Amino acid sequence: MTVRLCWEASVVDALGGMSRARRRRKETLTGVLFVAPAFLGFLLFYLLPTIRAVQISLTDWNMMRAPKFIGLGNYAKLMSDANFWHSAGVTLAYVLTNIPIQTALGLLLAVLSDRLARAVWLRAVIIAPYLISNVVAALIWLLMLDPILGLVNAFLDVVGIGRQGFLASPDQAMVSIAGISTWRHTGLTALLFYAGLQAIPRHLYEAAKLEGAGEWTMFRRITLPLLRPVLAFVLVTSLIGSFQVFDVVAVTTAGGPSNSTRVLLWYIYENAFRFNRMGYASAISVVLFAVLILVTLLQMRVLRADRSDLD
Repeated sequence: MTVRLCWEASVVDALGGMSRARRRRKETLTGVLFVAPAFLGFLLFYLLPTIRAVQISLTDWNMMRAPKFIGLGNYAKLMSDANFWHSAGVTLAYVLTNIPIQTALGLLLAVLSDRLARAVWLRAVIIAPYLISNVVAALIWLLMLDPILGLVNAFLDVVGIGRQGFLASPDQAMVSIAGISTWRHTGLTALLFYAGLQAIPRHLYEAAKLEGAGEWTMFRRITLPLLRPVLAFVLVTSLIGSFQVFDVVAVTTAGGPSNSTRVLLWYIYENAFRFNRMGYASAISVVLFAVLILVTLLQMRVLRADRSDLD
């Protein structure tokens, strides 16, 4: 009897093990099927083009004849290219103007929405500019900032400030483009911060109030530390997007006036499709890609994006 019971238990365990193994295989297959479309898209539209760009960057190719392998020649030329360094400086100036203002405004709007008004319609108004495409947003502001017919200059005339060049001025064009991008993207930044604020336990604020803490103290000691993972995500994605600014420049200034808005992506576009130097343009793209990877890793390390104070 005992032997029979042991045998039956062994059979049940074996069947249970087979059932669990079959269930795991089914779950794995389901996961693979869900991930496959995204992985295929990444492979076709990101990984393979990146590998191809690295290959092209090692050649001299004008797209009208066979590529000629020149090794690191394009990279050596790039290091002494004054136009490349000028474009890098313009791009860096744009990033340093756009990111701090966009992040600060987004955080301010998120905190005000969380502490004062949680109405859905208010969040809809804040996110509305982001729902407009870059090209449409650029066209709207191109008309509004027009030196002669623009509404902004008409308003400045009324208040006695006088008309400004904005996109037509070498001194104001880059700041104006940064302002357009900030106007469009601040709503998304605010929404991300607002979502992060909802994960912070309310009892922490209540306990701080009982201890006599003010709004600024609670923001500095509770909100900012607990928002660090969201802040890291916002800064990383915003930085990558800012280094790749192109649409607004293409629509409004085309790199001008006097090359004051000649950002790196516009310089890559010029080399590839105006000067037919595809190998050189690919070399600049590879350098930009490497810089973005290094800066992203540095940001994530400094901000400790993989850890949260809520744990």
